[in-house]
Amino acid sequence: MQKKRIPLPPLQPGQVWQMEDSHVRIGEVGKTLVHYKLLKGDIKRGPIRLLGKPALQKFLKVHKAVLLP
Repeated sequence: MQKKRIPLPPLQPGQVWQMEDSHVRIGEVGKTLVHYKLLKGDIKRGPIRLLGKPALQKFLKVHKAVLLP
């Protein structure tokens, strides 16, 4: 049996991805890089991080992140 792969929605500014104990807030999205904040718990502040799009999408998939509305 083959599993149906559901592709992640494209990364857009303002998205919030929820994981088990933290969440990722997308800041700016460029051609190949994404500015984001990885926030743990109820903390509203955190350092801005920079990562390539494919690497961030893989990180979200590995940690089973869910896009919040």
